[in-house]
Amino acid sequence: MEYKTPLETYTGRIREVTIGRGGKAIRIGGGNILPLHRFEGNTANRPVVALEVDDNGAAGWAGTAVEPFRDVVHDPVKWAGRCLELGADLVCLHLEGTDPQGANRTAAEAAALVKKMVQELGSPLIVYGCGDDKKDVEVLTAVAETCKGENLLIGPAVKENYEAILRAVSDNGHCIIAQTPIDINLEKELNVKLLKHLTPERIVIDPLSSALGYGMEYSFTIMERTRQVGVVYGDIAMQMPVIADLGRECWKTNQAKSDGEQGMLWESITAMNLLLAGADILVLRHPDNCRLLKEAIEGKL
Repeated sequence: MEYKTPLETYTGRIREVTIGRGGKAIRIGGGNILPLHRFEGNTANRPVVALEVDDNGAAGWAGTAVEPFRDVVHDPVKWAGRCLELGADLVCLHLEGTDPQGANRTAAEAAALVKKMVQELGSPLIVYGCGDDKKDVEVLTAVAETCKGENLLIGPAVKENYEAILRAVSDNGHCIIAQTPIDINLEKELNVKLLKHLTPERIVIDPLSSALGYGMEYSFTIMERTRQVGVVYGDIAMQMPVIADLGRECWKTNQAKSDGEQGMLWESITAMNLLLAGADILVLRHPDNCRLLKEAIEGKL
């Protein structure tokens, strides 16, 4: 008797989100299957890998993560260009320099940098604020207005400040990163609020990513459940793609700081696991791991 692999089909579908514009725009999501179950349905768009750029000149980064960019870390635009040359699908800019407890750069300075990066690279761009709720409203609003129509992916929008960031994103033609602290209920609650003013095709979920040995299993579980609720159960408030901003979490571990080889493994293993959990965007720091993950995504491993 011929064996036939049992297949599952689902009614739910992850919404397709477009980042950037024109011929270089990147699309994520759109599938009606569980992560990597290509044999069961339509993937629509493969997961993508971003490399991180820090406007603060890689302050505090481990040496191994800095080495491929050592000659360009003083210039975020050149650094971003190097990321694309080394194989990144897109760039994720962290505006750490706007942190009030750090360099405290102004919203205008941050917006000017993002505008310059968009103009010179012509590539889709992810923009994260510094994580200070109040300052992020100022900075991300300025970025959204200055780069109107560029369709950036901007965040994080959190429970404490989402309304102002949502308004800026909606009014200026961008997509938003909805961030919640590893909690499926809080994730859905924020998504429901965003959906009152924004279509699901302009929302990406950031459930927060933890590193191997530092709570990765919690991140894995939430990402996995997010995809299951959206695809298997068809919950429209949970049918958005997921971003895993994991590089920073991996390279700040004691293991990565003390040994470069361990840092490479810490990042690659964490990324591979979160890919299996359902991440649509993986944000890494080292280009070698970027190439490794892209090979895995394209089925070359």
